[in-house]
Amino acid sequence: MSQPREPIVSPIRADRQGAKRHYGVHPYFTRRPANVVRAYIKHYSLPGETVLDPFGGSGVTAIEAMLLNRCGIHNDINPLANFVAEQIADTTVEPSQIREALCQMEATVAGEVKSVSRLHEDEVERRLQRVPLPANIVLPRTSDVKTYYELFSPRQLLALALLKRGIDELGVHPARGQLLLAWSATLAKLNKTFLSAKGRLESRGGSSIFSIFRYKVARNPVELPAWTIFHDRAMNVVEAKRELLRMKHLWERTEGWRGSFLKHSLDVADLPKVIRRRVDYIFTDPPYGGHIAYLDLSVLWNHWLGFEVATSLKEKEMIVGGEVRHTEEYYIRRLKESMSVCLNMLKPNRWMSVVFQHWNLRYFQAILEQAAESGASLKAAVTHVGDTIWSMHKKKNKERVLAGEMILTFLNDGKGRLPKSISPSIHSAAQILDEALEEVTPDGRPFPGELLFNTAILKAWAHGSLNLLDLTREEFSQILVSKGWRYNKLKHHWFSAPMDVVPNLQLTF
Repeated sequence: MSQPREPIVSPIRADRQGAKRHYGVHPYFTRRPANVVRAYIKHYSLPGETVLDPFGGSGVTAIEAMLLNRCGIHNDINPLANFVAEQIADTTVEPSQIREALCQMEATVAGEVKSVSRLHEDEVERRLQRVPLPANIVLPRTSDVKTYYELFSPRQLLALALLKRGIDELGVHPARGQLLLAWSATLAKLNKTFLSAKGRLESRGGSSIFSIFRYKVARNPVELPAWTIFHDRAMNVVEAKRELLRMKHLWERTEGWRGSFLKHSLDVADLPKVIRRRVDYIFTDPPYGGHIAYLDLSVLWNHWLGFEVATSLKEKEMIVGGEVRHTEEYYIRRLKESMSVCLNMLKPNRWMSVVFQHWNLRYFQAILEQAAESGASLKAAVTHVGDTIWSMHKKKNKERVLAGEMILTFLNDGKGRLPKSISPSIHSAAQILDEALEEVTPDGRPFPGELLFNTAILKAWAHGSLNLLDLTREEFSQILVSKGWRYNKLKHHWFSAPMDVVPNLQLTF
């Protein structure tokens, strides 16, 4: 089997719930659908080769690489991300061992945990004095509350402490880490930032940490049954482990198992010291700059799990804002640096895929320019829309927030070049959008705004006029409206229709 000569140029429909090893085990930020990542790894690498994700998150890339009989290298400076990825990737623990440890906890702590909901408030306070709790630290400044304990009701705090103590008492049990993963997932539901989904079971929903990207306390917090939630999360881990081992055993029976998972917790600039130039394929999803201050938002888990982040790493986090108050200039500089570093770790004539989506064209420019300056050629740019996880920002401002994602794929062929000069025929953003519209919807069919925006970026880049497309969200929408397009908030796409027959339109910006 030889290396691919042609890139993937068509979107792959996401199947977010298809992989138990990722879906339902533990929440994390902007997790990529495993089937899409898997397809890219299969296309751009071979069994036995090395696949790297320098911004690994919860480990989808490295885990899927391992399960495709590659060497998956995972890197992230967030201890929560590394913990989740490492526990999911562990192929030494059997599902029966997890169930055994869960039964042990059921015999020792389940009754006490279940009784918490029936205790008088005074008794809850008394018992809180007798269980190990983390220090009551101050939260990031954007939080609704000031201190860590204020994220929980007293009953939630007590139930979580009892569960954690029960896990700690397992000692060196081989499944202890797996139950700690289940407890960590339980922590995501047993706190005041948990928002129940309207019209569904109380337990269906998620933390505002993953949708609003700050510690927003629910107006009416719910108190879910702690043991039930923990038991369900533990069974999710069991199912994930069964799936993982089934895939490993299939390789063992056929071609032989060569899959491996390696973890690093380094700043991206330090990765070449340990990896050097031996990577066969890179698939990565760099931090998106604003809105998501990953380390700040992971305090809920890292603090109670006892994971410390060195100050030096905090100061290097690739974000805009956060407690470190990084500037946009800092983020752009680090984004460019990361592209250069990645291509320096990639073997010649091998591929790198970068997932990115943002209104700020300077971010795209940083990626495209640095890749070209490092000698890599952009070979494909595929927009994925229609099956993404929407944030609260997208739900409230549908046409002005990008919900899709673009996968930019580069070949490290040493031929990358910057656009020569500005095209004399292009004078405005409206012209660029006209070209993009001709490609996206030549017959006038409805289209998602993300697809048009991404197509316009590539058109502008090719013309050497990316600066002309530096539009605000409002300006982008206004240009489309002026050209006769309307946004349907129910179907989340733009389409051409007379104003007087189009319902549910928001045309004021």
